[in-house]
Amino acid sequence: MLGFDCDAPALADSAQLLARRDASFARSQKHYYQAPPQIERGWRNHLIDMQGRSYLDMLNNVAVLGHGHPRMAYEAARQWSLLNTNSRFHYAAIAEFSERLLKLAPDGMDRVFLVNSGTEANDLAIRLAWAYSGGRDMLSVLEAYHGWSVATDAISTSIADNPQALSTRPDWVHPVTAPNTYRGPFRGADSAPEYVRSVDQVLAALAEQQRQVAGFICEPVYGNAGGISLPEGYLQQVYQKVRAVGGVCIADEVQVGYGRLGHYFWGFEEQGVVPDIISMAKGMGNGHPLGAVITRREIAEALEAEGYFFSSSGGSPVSCRIGMAVLEVMEEEKLWDNARSVGDHFKERLQALTDIHPLVGAVHGMGFYLGVELIRNRQTLEPATEETAQLCERLRELGIFMQPTGDHLNILKIKPPMCTTRQWYDPRR
Repeated sequence: MLGFDCDAPALADSAQLLARRDASFARSQKHYYQAPPQIERGWRNHLIDMQGRSYLDMLNNVAVLGHGHPRMAYEAARQWSLLNTNSRFHYAAIAEFSERLLKLAPDGMDRVFLVNSGTEANDLAIRLAWAYSGGRDMLSVLEAYHGWSVATDAISTSIADNPQALSTRPDWVHPVTAPNTYRGPFRGADSAPEYVRSVDQVLAALAEQQRQVAGFICEPVYGNAGGISLPEGYLQQVYQKVRAVGGVCIADEVQVGYGRLGHYFWGFEEQGVVPDIISMAKGMGNGHPLGAVITRREIAEALEAEGYFFSSSGGSPVSCRIGMAVLEVMEEEKLWDNARSVGDHFKERLQALTDIHPLVGAVHGMGFYLGVELIRNRQTLEPATEETAQLCERLRELGIFMQPTGDHLNILKIKPPMCTTRQWYDPRR
């Protein structure tokens, strides 16, 4: 009738598309769900499949502003139309973004490295620790995940991410007992001295062998276990002991930092400490690949003795403009306040389930970093791994994306876009 072909193209068969992915895209790069819906669009805290069904996104800790934010599209398009190159060239955005990040950092931190991901940020943090300390030996926390490079995989001991993690660590990696106050060997908020003893034992063994400690890396909030707070005083004691032997302290804020906790911008603030190196990524670019390391001048310059550092895309004009826009939107839309108020409300609702459902053992975390730990027995804390998987599948059927985490895959991880409002937790109100 219109005189031209205006019919929409036929939809590709979703199952065939998934088979094409499996045939070409290395299968070690997993996807959510056995039969995943095909997602081609998102808006705020929802993801939309090819049949038009909308799913509440409760696990995307990358799109902090929400999906499809117009400011992100504008900033990327505008800067791409002007210039995108590498950080060896002189342009304003890299200075402006570095200055903006330093305003968020503790006093005394005055140097920024820009990279593309959390893996790169943590890898660089390790290199900085090596260069500054003159040692190679790193202490890391059991059950943690820090990335996929050779070095960051070496310090990652989560068997959920790598079933061979505990038996394949190189001799420069020294895991210490995970300070899990819920299911660890020592329970409760006052258990820090018991967990610190594990650090003492490693440091004593290294001293006896006359090996120089390079550093200690830890998420300031136990992210891989659903956001469990570390026992009070843990990082204060560990940082003091590591620094006393010439090592540096790295705060991995990739998952838990950058305002997601609501009550704190950085996770280490809860422990009342200041690290020597901060690594960050994830939500910095709202889905655009962006990461950073913040440290002190003397640590940054120690790397120069080993050569210069360069990232082809880290700190590009597009990345810097997007990074600044994310911070501006988070402030303008009061997303940090939203994470605190809405997250706390949702945690209260979840905690009420412990009185109703024996399967719900505990609710961890704060703000928009929460974890619901499911157990079969409240005395033995037997993980409800199969039930967690079944619940995630049922939630998908109901239109909610949620996935398990933790070494036992029995914790529902809840990390929604920070624009999520109370109405999505109280749909009948």
